[in-house]
Amino acid sequence: MRDLPRNALFSLGLSCILLSGCGETSTRGEFVDVSQRYTVEQVGRLPKSKVMENSGLAPANKVGDLWTHSDGGNSSRLYQITRQGDLLKTLDLAPLTNIDWEDLAHDDEQRLYLGDFGNNQNKRRNLAIYRLSGPTFRQVDTIRFAYSDQRAFPPKKSQRNFDCEAFYYSQDSLYLFTKNRSPEDLWVKQYVLPANPGTYVARLADSLLLDTWITAADLSPNGRTVALLGQGRVFLFQREHGKRLFDGAKQMLRLPIDNQVEALSFLNNHDFIISSEKGRLYQVTQR
Repeated sequence: MRDLPRNALFSLGLSCILLSGCGETSTRGEFVDVSQRYTVEQVGRLPKSKVMENSGLAPANKVGDLWTHSDGGNSSRLYQITRQGDLLKTLDLAPLTNIDWEDLAHDDEQRLYLGDFGNNQNKRRNLAIYRLSGPTFRQVDTIRFAYSDQRAFPPKKSQRNFDCEAFYYSQDSLYLFTKNRSPEDLWVKQYVLPANPGTYVARLADSLLLDTWITAADLSPNGRTVALLGQGRVFLFQREHGKRLFDGAKQMLRLPIDNQVEALSFLNNHDFIISSEKGRLYQVTQR
């Protein structure tokens, strides 16, 4: 991080250490199991020959269509799909390179944020988020960043918590959640970045001990609920004024899905779409 310009640092408080009390799960409340309040139904499937290893979902319009993309190493394209998986449109984003695209977010101006922050080995120094604008998303602005508490590339195996597959946009900021590749306790860390082009150090805002990898995130349209997608579960956090995210009310719903889930997008304030690594699309609906 020594090559980052001093005036580009984005730091609001102590971001180089885990926040005091972040890991004290006994003092932060338990998850309420709300599985019985939802139905989970497979509603479609993506065409394997055209959309391979999808990883990321975001709203495309008001009728429920979605944007998606492929995982790292695949094509640099965006795909507009119906929630049943029918392919409506393909946009080629070349010369952007799909190093490891992992998730999509969107803002109130209909811009997309494309997270090229997959970091399996925890050694990348070129982490980026692309802000895509215009009718065909050909205007590309780049947000480059590093993590405030990463000192080695890669760190020792017990500290490899700098992979990311999940983020959302809110009020000119981007909120990122790590996918912990440490063989020890699975902490998920939340970082914050400005949603503007530039080079930044991501501020560590919160962390929580979870027993699963986090592979997607989204914020409900009313801005009140954050959904984090884990293996076989969705974790729902209520944003409460004056509190860190993981201090708020927490719910969890179990997913009757036997394959790896990769992406999540809210359809409204309560319901959402989930996609699996195999391209299956599931609608989760509150009863």
